[in-house]
Amino acid sequence: MGFAKENDLVLLIARDRKRFIIRLTSGGELHTHRGCVKHDDLIGQPLGRELTSHLGYPFLVLEPSTHDLIKEIKRTTQIVYPKDIGYMLLKLNVRPGSQVVEGGTGSGGLTLALAQSVMPTGHVYSYEVRPDVLALARKNLEGLGLDCYVDLKQRDIEEGFDETDADALFLDVRTPWQYLAQARQALKGGGFFGSIVPTTNQVVHLIEALPQHGFADIEVEELLLRPYKVVPGRLRPMDRMVAHTGYLIFARKIDAPDASQWFAPRRGRSRARRRSEESKQNGSG
Repeated sequence: MGFAKENDLVLLIARDRKRFIIRLTSGGELHTHRGCVKHDDLIGQPLGRELTSHLGYPFLVLEPSTHDLIKEIKRTTQIVYPKDIGYMLLKLNVRPGSQVVEGGTGSGGLTLALAQSVMPTGHVYSYEVRPDVLALARKNLEGLGLDCYVDLKQRDIEEGFDETDADALFLDVRTPWQYLAQARQALKGGGFFGSIVPTTNQVVHLIEALPQHGFADIEVEELLLRPYKVVPGRLRPMDRMVAHTGYLIFARKIDAPDASQWFAPRRGRSRARRRSEESKQNGSG
């Protein structure tokens, strides 16, 4: 059974579904609209239990998930949604020990997930041009104790990346096709490339440019998330769903004379041509 320790992050869920993530400190208190919860009542006690505030209102005490942490971080920019992040980590083959480059730190939502995935022996190198945004991302990572797994660099990625043998690289910028030469130089041979953009126009620009910079095995995908109302007697979809958040583009760095020849779309025969060929075969039989 897990027990809450001082300095741990803990998730408190009130019966009205309000959620609070706190770091436990001796003598600390959480003040809510449903009363006060003392940190000392949590430290050394098991997770998964119910406790009440000084007003008698019940809360569940749980360990926060990565999803919880991403949703609750302070932000001044749009973050990559958790529904996309989980899939991206799989497609980019991010795992403990990976060396990952990120272009466009933003508020640090994706950076957080990358850091948790590469620890304890891997590292994330994240670039952001805006100093105020980078400062917030640093504060978010420090608050979660993940800053030791991330190098935050204030730089326009047009100037290039310091890394030259990264396992994976992800661009969360408005015009990712403009930085493919820099991305290629930062990746190892066969390295994983990914990007997210909100419009089809941007997708077209990117997938046209990727083969020109030595990338192949190109994929474009979109994830839609539909939650359901958890009521056994009338289970049905929620009135709202997390639909379009962005198009995900993935590719691999290759060393070939013409990357565009790899995995190019097949040119299918027309229906009339197929019928003509079939009739000739039947006639000759």
